[in-house]
Amino acid sequence: MTEIRFPLPDVGEGLTEAEIVQWRVAPGDAIALDQVFVEIETAKSLVELPSAFEGVVTELLVGEGTTVDVGTPILVIQTADAAGSPAASAPTSEQVAAPAAGAQPAAPPAAAAPATVASHASAPSEGGGAVLVGHGASGPSGTRRRQRHPSPGGAHEHLAPTPPPAPAAASAPAGGTPAPVAPRPDSGVPVIAKPPIRKLAKDLGVDLSRVAPTGPIGDITRDDVIREASQASVFRNIQTPEAPSDRETRIPVKGVRKAIAAAMVQSAYSAPHVSVFVDVDATRTMEYLKRLKASPDYAGVRISPLLIMAKAMLWAVRRNPTVNAQWTDDEIIVKHFVNLGIAAATPRGLIVPNVKNAQDMSMVELATALEQLTLTAREGKTQPAEMQGGTITITNIGVFGMDTGTPILNPGEVGIVALGTIKQKPWVVDGEVRPRFVTTIGGSFDHRVVDGDVVSRFVADVASIIEEPALLLE
Repeated sequence: MTEIRFPLPDVGEGLTEAEIVQWRVAPGDAIALDQVFVEIETAKSLVELPSAFEGVVTELLVGEGTTVDVGTPILVIQTADAAGSPAASAPTSEQVAAPAAGAQPAAPPAAAAPATVASHASAPSEGGGAVLVGHGASGPSGTRRRQRHPSPGGAHEHLAPTPPPAPAAASAPAGGTPAPVAPRPDSGVPVIAKPPIRKLAKDLGVDLSRVAPTGPIGDITRDDVIREASQASVFRNIQTPEAPSDRETRIPVKGVRKAIAAAMVQSAYSAPHVSVFVDVDATRTMEYLKRLKASPDYAGVRISPLLIMAKAMLWAVRRNPTVNAQWTDDEIIVKHFVNLGIAAATPRGLIVPNVKNAQDMSMVELATALEQLTLTAREGKTQPAEMQGGTITITNIGVFGMDTGTPILNPGEVGIVALGTIKQKPWVVDGEVRPRFVTTIGGSFDHRVVDGDVVSRFVADVASIIEEPALLLE
């Protein structure tokens, strides 16, 4: 038997410490290769650590809620000395390597440990990027099968049963009679939703009985579920809680909140911000979105104003490349690729994952990437690599009902653009006041890199696409 003391690895570039959030194993538990045994919170994300060894857990060295430095032993595993086992001989810091090919140790061994394991290091994924063992990059998403509109005589035959606790509906008998559908508990109206929509609702914690359907046969669509989930997260604090009995609450500054604070202070006090705003008639964008949603090419893809905003940013960057740059003390580095950051509010705090090489994506590809980015962030599964290397950022404050704001630059970037809420307002068209969908676009920029004229042209270009998305066809 060999005792292995597992050190906290560096799961991101330059990580120095992390907090133990939740142990998934206890002393005496058997642990398998690549089994997730602990959740840690770094300065950027919540990460699940997989085991590099098989054996039995003998001791947890660090309690939950404790912050430890990289390289500190956190777990003791007893392994069998069997041929072919990862611990066939007592490992040393020179002998023990991560299970993935080409892996590099990320933390030095503890001096007093009988045998210390080099931390999980990055292994090549299918996409070529380095990933943590057990956290391979997602493969290419499967092709979505296009759903045909059901005939009136069998409108419900393709539907999945209502999620538990309701019992599964019986299959449709011969003759075309639709299977029974469980009624909504609050209204008595049947819930009509395709199986993928039901799965999405379950993943997002959405009660389908509370969703207003907008589908052609009264069915719940993907957008209906997404909208309900977004509203739930935005208005979750509507209910006023009871006042706590304690006179004050002290919240430790650590993890994501500590990283956010440091980044915002660095950005606000190192980069001289200049901000501009413009009101835009977004009526044609809203009409364009309706056409995209009705197109078979976009079946199963979430379409939202953020998609048009992202395309507008990419178009405007091509016309004003210096906003997609980085300031150093010695030079300005203009990037000829766009890693488009999307500021995302999560239960753990603000994070800014980015879509890599967004400039090369089609509209469908960009829509899919934005949807995946949003869902991953909401679930707290965004990895450090997904937040690195951003070149310019969008913050969609419109989802919170805000018209505009003065965002702070993401450190290392020159521009950030805010999209406000889109709502009907009186607007003068051809000398007449008419109701139009209006929004406000604002942005902040690093005045060391771009002057007022470049800033104004860039925001005006973004606004011109929101006002007339047909310009994207140029």
